[in-house]
Amino acid sequence: MTNAQVTWIGPGMRLVGDVEGGPAIILDSPSPEYGTHSGPSPMELLLLGLAGCTAMDVISIMAKKRQPMTNLQVKVQAERAATHPKIWTKIHLEYIAYGQGISEAALVRAIELSESTYCSVHAMLSKAAEITTSYRIVETPNPSLPGTITA
Repeated sequence: MTNAQVTWIGPGMRLVGDVEGGPAIILDSPSPEYGTHSGPSPMELLLLGLAGCTAMDVISIMAKKRQPMTNLQVKVQAERAATHPKIWTKIHLEYIAYGQGISEAALVRAIELSESTYCSVHAMLSKAAEITTSYRIVETPNPSLPGTITA
């Protein structure tokens, strides 16, 4: 059993969430009516959870296949329903694998295994949303990635 909680800390809709035995995270609403956006919204966390879950799988599988992957990004683009409860209806995952000499077949298989077998977040969200994927390999020995979102 897993125990988790959120506590309203304000201003606006700012919450602190934590899972028993784990670190805390700030959740917030990006709505202008509340005036803050100090953390991801609960719906944004679902997308981050999906990207994180499948990325961890792909990293692990590629390491077991002894692939020379030096970094991985999973970018997410998603569309929500127009009416409440405004669930995610379409989600696209783009896997960007960095490294010299990565096998395309190994990457494709790692993504397939994550999405069909290992990623529990993917299994849950695919019940409500159409999830599509693409990938690319970038031949570089040492990418500079952290913290940037680019189109």
